[in-house]
Amino acid sequence: MTTPAHVAIIMDGNGRWAKARGMPRLAGHRAGVEALRKAVRAAPGLGISYLTVYAFSSENWSRPKSEVSDLMGLLKMFIRRDLAELHQSGVRVRIIGDRAGLQSDIRGLLDEAESLTAANESLTLVIAFNYGGRDEIVRTARKLAAAVARGELESEAISAESFAGALDTQGIPDPELVIRTSGELRLSNFLLWQAAYSELVFLPCYWPDFSHEHLAEALREFASRERRFGGLGGQDVASRPAAG
Repeated sequence: MTTPAHVAIIMDGNGRWAKARGMPRLAGHRAGVEALRKAVRAAPGLGISYLTVYAFSSENWSRPKSEVSDLMGLLKMFIRRDLAELHQSGVRVRIIGDRAGLQSDIRGLLDEAESLTAANESLTLVIAFNYGGRDEIVRTARKLAAAVARGELESEAISAESFAGALDTQGIPDPELVIRTSGELRLSNFLLWQAAYSELVFLPCYWPDFSHEHLAEALREFASRERRFGGLGGQDVASRPAAG
């Protein structure tokens, strides 16, 4: 079975999972963290080298202050509680998103997670935090425009490849598979550049219920698809009339 090297996940449905059980939203987010732990542990054994998760979007700041505070607390708890295990398991942590304006203690934890695990190779866990696909593209465009203004870069030298190399995900291959839970059928501003040719799999389960079998199911669905990248598939090429 063909396995994608890079899988990205939109972890959706924590609040609805909690509501369906008569529980506060925080309980859903806590259950979602446990589902994340399980996915991280399962990924290397399934042949996944990169796992990107949408942890907190740049739009999530519009949620009630109490919920935002709860989410920040869960992030701190996850890094403080799980960082040693991730490091021991050979997991490399990368953070993508805009760190400007984040509280100093949050930035410090993100920096610590990256620096401690920088040499690990069993799995790269990419955490999209304060991340938005459009925001990433705009920040990258500004970065390149500033380099042109300083005379460090010719505008004609900017290509799709060089632009991609200036994104938050520089050095990370594009995801072959993007999974979204909760039955919603949209990307929600996630990896807009990188997911240009990703296969999309939408699962009806809420994120706290996401299991090893759900991940394996998504991988089987990925393996069943023919990836053309804008070209013709093998059967289409074979059916074309010969020239001359």
